[in-house]
Amino acid sequence: GLCPERDFKVECGGFSKRPVYSLKCVPDTSLLVTSGPPESSLQVWQVSAEDSDVIKLVSTIATENGTGQSWAKIATISARAPWVLHGSRLDRVHVTEVESRKNVYTAASRDSEKLSGLAFLDCNTLLLCCATGRLCLADIRQPQSLVEAVSVPSASCSEQWCVGTRHGAQGLELGSQAVARLSSRGLLTLTDLRKTSESLASAKATIPSPDTGAEFLCVSWAPALESCLAISGFDGTVHVYDTQSWDNSGKEAEPIFVHKGHAFGGAGGSRDPPLVTVHTWHLQKPRTLLSAASDGSLHVWDWVQPCGKCG
Repeated sequence: GLCPERDFKVECGGFSKRPVYSLKCVPDTSLLVTSGPPESSLQVWQVSAEDSDVIKLVSTIATENGTGQSWAKIATISARAPWVLHGSRLDRVHVTEVESRKNVYTAASRDSEKLSGLAFLDCNTLLLCCATGRLCLADIRQPQSLVEAVSVPSASCSEQWCVGTRHGAQGLELGSQAVARLSSRGLLTLTDLRKTSESLASAKATIPSPDTGAEFLCVSWAPALESCLAISGFDGTVHVYDTQSWDNSGKEAEPIFVHKGHAFGGAGGSRDPPLVTVHTWHLQKPRTLLSAASDGSLHVWDWVQPCGKCG
């Protein structure tokens, strides 16, 4: 029921001279942090005051050996000060104070595995996910510590993984919520970080063509629902699953809803079918999601609750 002309109005904007592959707002500030090709530096943006509608670039956070590195994955927090967690490889993970650009933490790993995602679990604990599916925990109070949480024994060399944590994880007990991982072959695994010796559950997503690429794989937990998650990055759709009945059999799971709007949108006028590049859940409205695609389209949509599902 949303209408672009009626319900959406541009409040402010700006221009980036480089592609933006990741964008995070810095909590409790008017700052944004972005990253993207061709290397791993970050851009810090200021959402201007009321008398201006310009989002302007205010600084750049450079990384050592940044040249030639892939674009950095980023996460933000404002527990003590506005911080950004960023890195493209396991041995190049940093926590940087956004405003002063002071380095707060550097990972001690000798492993240079490529990262597919990272997150603050709380103001001291970091979760890092390698492209191979391996999870690592780090504590910024112990610069030499980097603990492997759990790996994926059955992963093939060509398989790529991404990770999703709950929005409400910050400030909660470590691992009190399950971490979800999604592979480029459509395998979904749920892990409790308090008990990493075994998987909570696993399932096979119903995707059209496995291994079509992993650049835009995305898995996310519904922040206002107990057991629902969404996945995208395989084609022009977003799938919603209810994990409540999953076990460790790894059997194929049927989505309870599939958003197909991008597949029929054609916003960019391209003959190639659009690919969903990212999606996220609305933080207050339980069944509202936002998704963007490679044709430039942005959708805000609801899904109908099946009887007895995702209560």
